[in-house]
Amino acid sequence: MRLSKMHIKTLREVPNEAEIASHILLLRTGMIRKLVSGVYGFMPLGWRSIRKIEDIVRQEMDAKGAQEIHMSALQPAELWQESGRWFAYGPEMWRVKDRNQREFCLGPTHEEVFTDIIRNDVTSHRQLPMNLYQIQTKYRDEARPRFGLMRSREFIMKDAYSFDKDFQGLDKSYDDMYEAYERVFTRCGLKFRPVEADTGAIGGSNSHEFTALSEVGESEIAYCDHCDMAATVERAECVDAAADGDDVAMLEMEEVFTPGTKTIEEVANFLDLPQEKTIKALLFVTYDEEGKQNGYVAAFIRGDRELNMVKLVNALNIPEHSIEFADEEKMGAVTGAVGGFTGPVGLHDCKIVVDSELVGLKNLAAGACKKDHHIKNVNYGRDYKGDIVCDLKTLKVGDPCPVCGAPVQHARGIEVGQVFKLGTKYSAAMNATYKDENQKDQLIVMGCYGIGVTRTLSAVVEQHHDEDGIIWPVSVAPYHAIISLVNIKDEEQVAAAERIYEELQRAGVEVLLDDRNERPGVKFKDADLLGIPVRITVGKRAPEGVVEYKLRREAEKSEKTIEEAIADCIALVNAERYGM
Repeated sequence: MRLSKMHIKTLREVPNEAEIASHILLLRTGMIRKLVSGVYGFMPLGWRSIRKIEDIVRQEMDAKGAQEIHMSALQPAELWQESGRWFAYGPEMWRVKDRNQREFCLGPTHEEVFTDIIRNDVTSHRQLPMNLYQIQTKYRDEARPRFGLMRSREFIMKDAYSFDKDFQGLDKSYDDMYEAYERVFTRCGLKFRPVEADTGAIGGSNSHEFTALSEVGESEIAYCDHCDMAATVERAECVDAAADGDDVAMLEMEEVFTPGTKTIEEVANFLDLPQEKTIKALLFVTYDEEGKQNGYVAAFIRGDRELNMVKLVNALNIPEHSIEFADEEKMGAVTGAVGGFTGPVGLHDCKIVVDSELVGLKNLAAGACKKDHHIKNVNYGRDYKGDIVCDLKTLKVGDPCPVCGAPVQHARGIEVGQVFKLGTKYSAAMNATYKDENQKDQLIVMGCYGIGVTRTLSAVVEQHHDEDGIIWPVSVAPYHAIISLVNIKDEEQVAAAERIYEELQRAGVEVLLDDRNERPGVKFKDADLLGIPVRITVGKRAPEGVVEYKLRREAEKSEKTIEEAIADCIALVNAERYGM
């Protein structure tokens, strides 16, 4: 492609709205174009890279026997109501009505639609297993779209759904997709880590998130250098502190006047106790499907711990959007809670959720549910009990690994894919069955598997750039090589550039010819900004058959004969174009 004929607009200045490198560079290169907040279009170069990623995904999915289809983004509400997710998915779902007031949604995902296909088309065990996938635009009405393609309201996703006869079959399908994902992200040039993850609104029993490592990523992962433990912080289990033994006696409760001590730090200092000998209270209100108040919740954890909201939501078995921090005064009028002085003793008319660690600890300090007062020597079982007892803690840096006990580390990353074992969650709700060998109806066992195509593009740029621009891996670069023609009025330079252009094209190399009437400096800056892997500069030594050859990922450049430059470029592209 000749740059003089291409629709391209690069920017020298950093767009005001852009905060992270990938967003800045995709806008500066003109690869994406903002329509409104969280909604972007793709210009020629950006769309070529999107298609490269899609091709890699298709190749790896097809290699595992998955079949591509394409379904509408517009989905009838009835399917979501049947599965029970019409409310559970929450305000991120884009709900619309047609002229007859029938309700639809713009699909954020397609579990219901694919389950509906299979329950209507599959009758016999002989038709299973099956895996169907699509690459399609999805919609989620994000409350705070940001970071360009990282968290947008419209995005391209590959979603696949496996259908098996039993859970052993699901294990095989899950492993196949896990392996395919490792190949996809390796071929895209990403440094990534698969980690255990929460299943969220998708549901199911097990899940792994594929995280591209990046300091600007919104996913925080906990991992251990001494074993294979790796999980999102939302999912990571915590090890309870050692329980106090029988040799530690339960002391009598003692109410203490603690004026103005609302925080854990203030209470601990006032009572001359370490923070791990205190109990922290967090107060919430929950809502039903119609948005009406459903009741109050008090969660209790050790004073030096942080509450993991995902674990609390899972313990309550409610959607994330149906809980929020309570108005302490309103909650107090019903339950006896007192802002800053709430404890588990004497609390009533609310659901009490207790972190499992507190059960084994003795003689802790907690709020007295009385202004300016706390209680010392509070003990689980004797003085209070929980309606739910479970792990509510956030696994922090330095905490013991739940597998081997070594100190854990944290890293940040970009979620580029996730795989789920759904089991019979959707097939049971939607009556998706097959006839087994004995002609008895059995529930189909399902899995689902998503890759964020546009987010993967953003993650690649985030990991592959420098101060001058993008540094594309060959496998997903919009073009493999760029020929920078220094002087478009020099006939010998033009002839040399045209020769290289034609020979590279004949060899299957995707090549740009910068034949614009621009200064050489502008062309070099644009070549670096666009990040094309190979740059061949045709300049004053063209009459001698010599050109400058440079790889974008390297600082060095060298002079080569035209024949050497062509041969080296073809060899590099053939070696790396498939990202293996």
